[in-house]
Amino acid sequence: MKIVFASGNKHKIEEFGAILKKYCPNATVLSMKEVGILDDIVEDGETFEENAMIKARTVAKYGYIGVADDSGLSVDALGGAPGIYSARYAGEHGNDKKNNQKLLFDMKDETNRSCAFVSAIACAFPSDLPYEDFVVRGECRGTLLHEERGEGGFGYDPMFFVEKYGKTFGELLPDEKNEISHRAVATELFAKKFCRVLEIQELKN
Repeated sequence: MKIVFASGNKHKIEEFGAILKKYCPNATVLSMKEVGILDDIVEDGETFEENAMIKARTVAKYGYIGVADDSGLSVDALGGAPGIYSARYAGEHGNDKKNNQKLLFDMKDETNRSCAFVSAIACAFPSDLPYEDFVVRGECRGTLLHEERGEGGFGYDPMFFVEKYGKTFGELLPDEKNEISHRAVATELFAKKFCRVLEIQELKN
């Protein structure tokens, strides 16, 4: 079964594909580029869930099962920021270094470093399939450090400290991160929901 992941972020696609394989070994996750979808998607939703569904439905209109993740870092002391603006927090989309520097500056005088990575994964089906679109949400709580640690991961990973391992996401091995991350939680929920949706429809038939 082919699933098209609505993202240009290869790290997200790789993480999602690796985790999904545990639950749906027959699923093949493709990027938009691989199937020739070149739309410039405008993410104008107000929540992770809304933006994920906007992207998933863009793919579905081309006849593919569309899946999309909208994720980011929610810092308690900043009222949930950077939130849905995580990838462009410093103004330039996808510039991890500038985003991290801005976040550290904004948090320099804060003692409450509690935060959470959030991932909303939406699934949208093409009109010729009798399934209902859905979205799930996963979270992983941690602590924001005062400096970056580790060379792994991407985005805010080097500053996101996880007490369980005594390491940041940037220091964890990929398999370790994929066990506990917000995307891992959301992908597990997605896989279970996805399989249940298909099973219910089969019973109806």
